[in-house]
Amino acid sequence: EIPFYNEDIDVEGAVPAPAQRLRDAVADADGVLLVTPEYNGTLSAVLKNAIDWISRPYGAGALKGKPVAVLSASISPNAARWAHGDAVKAVGIAGGTVVEAAHAHFGTIGERFGAAHPREDAEALTELGASVHELAEAARKLVSA
Repeated sequence: EIPFYNEDIDVEGAVPAPAQRLRDAVADADGVLLVTPEYNGTLSAVLKNAIDWISRPYGAGALKGKPVAVLSASISPNAARWAHGDAVKAVGIAGGTVVEAAHAHFGTIGERFGAAHPREDAEALTELGASVHELAEAARKLVSA
């Protein structure tokens, strides 16, 4: 429901309600966990659009100073590392604090999760748990500072 970012509609009283709800949710959060697939070697337009909306107004957007973890997954052995890199770049420019220790990459997911549900993959659950733990620790440190 969130329209593509456009500065012409990003003005007081005209911000679309779904975009404002996203901004409010991120502003209220202690940290942000982003998950990205990879399409044509980069992150999805949907995720990039969400980052654009929460980055504004520039220098004071909802993402500013928030700890952010990025998880990536793809059917390729590359594990969406290009999409991950682009998401990290966009988050950094948007003012988020990238938590490198919280990142996780999942490759060949068609094969890996084709026979069984991801919840049955102990290694994936361990990696996800470690990512969430690192993000929560970064948020806790920020809140207690």
